[in-house]
Amino acid sequence: MAQMLYFVAGEHSGDIRGAELIEALRRSHPDLSFCGLGGPRMRELAGSGMTDWVEDAAVLGLWEVLKRYGWFKARFEETKQEIEDLKPDAVVFVDYPGFNMRLAKALHRNAPSVRKIYYISPQVWAWNRGRIKGMAQWLDLVLCLFPFEAELFQKAGLPAVCMGHPMVEQLEENRIQQSREKNLIALFPGSRANEISRIFPTMVEVTASLHERFPDWRFEAAAASRSLEKQMREIAETHGESSLPLVIRRGSSHELMQQAWCGVVTSGTATLEASYYGLPYCLVYRVAWPTYLLGRVLIDIEFLGLANILAGREVVREFIQHDASVGNISSFVEGVMTDPHLWGEIEGDLRKVSSLLGTGGAAEIAAGAIVDLLDKDDDGK
Repeated sequence: MAQMLYFVAGEHSGDIRGAELIEALRRSHPDLSFCGLGGPRMRELAGSGMTDWVEDAAVLGLWEVLKRYGWFKARFEETKQEIEDLKPDAVVFVDYPGFNMRLAKALHRNAPSVRKIYYISPQVWAWNRGRIKGMAQWLDLVLCLFPFEAELFQKAGLPAVCMGHPMVEQLEENRIQQSREKNLIALFPGSRANEISRIFPTMVEVTASLHERFPDWRFEAAAASRSLEKQMREIAETHGESSLPLVIRRGSSHELMQQAWCGVVTSGTATLEASYYGLPYCLVYRVAWPTYLLGRVLIDIEFLGLANILAGREVVREFIQHDASVGNISSFVEGVMTDPHLWGEIEGDLRKVSSLLGTGGAAEIAAGAIVDLLDKDDDGK
């Protein structure tokens, strides 16, 4: 009888990662069937048994979740009941910890015979290490992005496999063979409008400050979409001067990361990408003060940037909230641009960090670990 896997992914990124895993599982075991909750990519691969719900489920922020608490509670109960009725061989939780961690705990009680697998482990090491002990009770396998995560779970008695980061293959595909331009500074203000409104004016002022003293330096800013490009151009006109050597380009972030000599990068996925390509950069982060203060209370980590977390020390300078000032950022950029020793030190450290992201094939490694778990169940029957 064909084995069935029930997936739960609640975000667009989870839909991408879930689809990659389904493809990898299907390559090695074509007889597997898939169902559950995901997005358009997962539904296209799995068929009608996969519900596309990510447009409704992908909600950012505590307040947005609270406003729709009734809807989420109903979906939670429906999902739990469907899994209990279907009795799949395993449930694969794809990221989405707010929903999936509660669901895993509930299924531990209500569907103990169903294997429970977490694909892209929640970052409990940052916000609540006490949850690891519970996860070791609820889950049968956790698939991690980073080696230190797997070690943490294994110490708690939870089987864990480090598969590397799924983005590595895409980043490698976008690698170009080109020397860096020693007078080019790259600006990455983020992929959301509120991020850009908070940090890009400062980036423009940094450009103006440095241009006064180093007129030969060039600046390029990466825009993630047409609407964000328009927003950035409006900010540049308001906060800058028409004579500034600042170019705003859309859809060229990976190329720019490999061309520039130095970068200023807003906290998020772009910092991982810049680290992978070995671009010496500083991390900048600015949010509303209530959000920042709440984060300080809830999140227990020394560093915000992934490169620093992986290295266990400050490899990348972090300028957060009031520290993300024109003076601090300008001073850092000037140091990297004018000191070859400092540039080489940061670039070398980032190469070491990059090696911790894996060498590709994350979905295949994850698929192999899942199949091994299912095969053990078959052998034990």
